[in-house]
Amino acid sequence: MATVASEKLTIRSNPRSVRTIEACHAAHGQITHHPHGRQKPCRSAEVTLRDMEYRHHDLVVIGTGSGNSVITPEMDHLDIGLVERGEFGGTCLNVGCIPTKMFVLPADRVVEARTADRLGVHVDGVRADWPAIRDRIFGRIDAVASDGEAYREKAENITVYREQAMFTGPMTLDTGTGVTVTADRWVIAAGGRPRLLEIDGLDRVDPERGVHTSDTIMRMESLPERVVIIGGGYIAAEFAHILDGLGARVTWVHRGERLLEHEDEAISHAYTRIARDRHDIRLRTTVTGAQYDGGRWALTAEADDAAPVQIEGDVVLLAVGRAINTDLIDAHAAGLPCHDDGRLVVDAYQQTPVGGVFALGDVCSEWQLKHVANHEMRVVKHNLLHPENPMESDHRFVPHAVFTHPQIAGFGKTEQELRDGGVGFVSGEQRVGDVAYGWALEDTTGFCKVLVDPQTRQLLGAHLMAPDASSLIQPLVQAAHFGQRADDVAKGQYWIHPALAEVVENALLELE
Repeated sequence: MATVASEKLTIRSNPRSVRTIEACHAAHGQITHHPHGRQKPCRSAEVTLRDMEYRHHDLVVIGTGSGNSVITPEMDHLDIGLVERGEFGGTCLNVGCIPTKMFVLPADRVVEARTADRLGVHVDGVRADWPAIRDRIFGRIDAVASDGEAYREKAENITVYREQAMFTGPMTLDTGTGVTVTADRWVIAAGGRPRLLEIDGLDRVDPERGVHTSDTIMRMESLPERVVIIGGGYIAAEFAHILDGLGARVTWVHRGERLLEHEDEAISHAYTRIARDRHDIRLRTTVTGAQYDGGRWALTAEADDAAPVQIEGDVVLLAVGRAINTDLIDAHAAGLPCHDDGRLVVDAYQQTPVGGVFALGDVCSEWQLKHVANHEMRVVKHNLLHPENPMESDHRFVPHAVFTHPQIAGFGKTEQELRDGGVGFVSGEQRVGDVAYGWALEDTTGFCKVLVDPQTRQLLGAHLMAPDASSLIQPLVQAAHFGQRADDVAKGQYWIHPALAEVVENALLELE
């Protein structure tokens, strides 16, 4: 049985911090008693965190995305420090998965209305109300973030540090509040942030002048007439759909040969064709300069074997990847090794090479996905509480989805990865338009591809482009995870007719 290199979490106090805290309270004539018998620093107007210089915690968690969920009632007996420089809830809640998908849905409805005539339905005058959509979304999300912060602030065993923190030495953290902390155990879930370009004018976020990343564009006061999107990945794809669907004209610039190049080649080629019908797509094109005239951006771009061109837009969205926040917390100062791309090095137990230090989510994972961060959070939580019986993370079959129109989803190996790796496979493919529900949809673009080991008949990967692809793929993820043979999945259960899931059933049957 493997053992996580850490002891079970127990309460140990740092004498230096205890003396400092006691002196602080004595000076103000107040002591706050912890329900488990330990003294807790008071948080009155007279006594603030800045009255302390050093503090030792049983556990420190950096980041309140999935990291916040590590802290459960099972840890109520621990003295915990919780560090967050931004909004509570992290990327997913505030600027990522949840608000983007809440924008995607109205964009879907508008696009469906625009194209409903193929079904014999004519919708006149469809339009989107950007402020109403925006305010509905953030009216809900902002309340969740503030409630989450208030909940942690009220906890008797948790001290919340609300500044940018940075390591100053081996597992010694300057919290930015005037307090330097150490801890018996650490969980680093500091996440990532959007990258910028090393081009004057595009090297910083500037919403007032219309330079945005995914962190800011959803908060715009109004929808611009023309948007230039730079980048070719899933963030660019989703915002191209959102902004175009809600009424902007999109020019999409990407230096690669096709969009969504990390998808299976069949998906990437098909999506690029669809995108060309909706947007002004500039492939094999690199932005080299930018000028702002007070109301509009003029970008200089160089295309392969062509003269430089000018691309204009009211707003520029930078969707050129994400940077890992290990530089912001100075992980190297803590002695924490990182990969070349900045991710923290962790083992299968989510433990770094530094004893007692765990990491989860984007700060260490090659899959920058909320469901992966949540899985790793559960592993970390278990291993903190039960180091004698540790869990490993399971990253064998990590699914993903791109919420564009139509949706895209996949997991496992792509066909090109199997070919390049010399791995034998058989494939089955079914077009959405060839199943009964596809007839109802008048679908002409969607399909499902499955890739299977010819010997074991187990799934190696699956890739879909279809309405609700993010849901349709789930039975295939389940089959791969539990080791089911593709033939048994296809023929060993009922598939509802004429549901859209028949596209998955028929792709599996095509393997024969």
